[in-house]
Amino acid sequence: MLRAGIVGLPNVGKSTLFNAVVANAKAEAANFPFCTIEPNVGVVAVPDERLNVLAKIASSAQIIPARVEFVDIAGLVKGASQGEGLGNQFLSHIREVDAIVHVVRCFENDDIIHVAGSVDPARDIEIINIELGLSDLAQIERRIDRTRKQARTSKDAQFEITVLEKLAAALNEGKSVRQMSLNEEETEIIKGLELLTYKPIIYAANVSEDELATGNHFVETVRQIAATENAQVVIVSAQVEAELVELPESDKADFLASLGVEEGGLKSLIRATYMLLGLRTYFTCGPKETRAWTINAGMSAPQAAGVIHSDFERGFIRAETVAYKDLVTTGSMNAAKEKGLVRSEGKEYVVQEGDVMLFRFNV
Repeated sequence: MLRAGIVGLPNVGKSTLFNAVVANAKAEAANFPFCTIEPNVGVVAVPDERLNVLAKIASSAQIIPARVEFVDIAGLVKGASQGEGLGNQFLSHIREVDAIVHVVRCFENDDIIHVAGSVDPARDIEIINIELGLSDLAQIERRIDRTRKQARTSKDAQFEITVLEKLAAALNEGKSVRQMSLNEEETEIIKGLELLTYKPIIYAANVSEDELATGNHFVETVRQIAATENAQVVIVSAQVEAELVELPESDKADFLASLGVEEGGLKSLIRATYMLLGLRTYFTCGPKETRAWTINAGMSAPQAAGVIHSDFERGFIRAETVAYKDLVTTGSMNAAKEKGLVRSEGKEYVVQEGDVMLFRFNV
């Protein structure tokens, strides 16, 4: 399961957004399972309308979506990498996640005091990125010191130091590791370090209710910064999400329509977070359940079967496969078979996004 950490300065709407994530998941418990694992950690469903369509076709009794785990990490402050505001503890929490959702305040509100006294997304992003970079730099320097003795006799250790020094130089220039072009060998060297500035990131531009549909000049600033890092930007409104939580389901669509949007930014954020690491979804469906399964892009049919159970991968024979669109167009698996749209795929088949699959295997 993808684990995403929500970070940002204090008073940017981070916890409000997290609380809305949690509350929305709980409100949709019938179709979207939710559980609280520990304080400030929640598991939420990845919104996917295809599940409802497939469940209707198969007359499924239950729907089980893919899930993402969100961790609400306490607000970072300037000096966090030196321990300010319990920064070392909070930075260690970020090190444990797969992806970062960086909430950036993009709204004016005199009633909510900004920790720096004014709204300035570029400054706020820089503060967080500097702290993450300084933490990475300190970790890299410690690693270099530990490796120097081995480097006297080991070419592998010498190569590792060369890579680490390359990273240190970039971090000292204010760059993130994400912005660097690393080959396969270099990537392998740093894999175990869990560097904060190497983790994929989404900037969640938190706007006021009135600007959810259009954004504002603050959002444009965030987009310009994100473009230099190959990062994504999603416009959200923690204020809107908090209000949606309080509304009955029948009123939510009308409320969003009055704001000029079809869905809140929260669903877009969850979906974008899921896609951030190159994850893909395939489906199984039948009378008992319709279920979304999460795999890495490029997985073969036996590997995808192994996500369900290791026995499926070991005993894999073939996968009866139909594309989601073909199944929906024909209206049933039998109709899809009659039209020759259900394929028998072997061990070499690479599973595609949206495949509906039935695995045949030896016990």
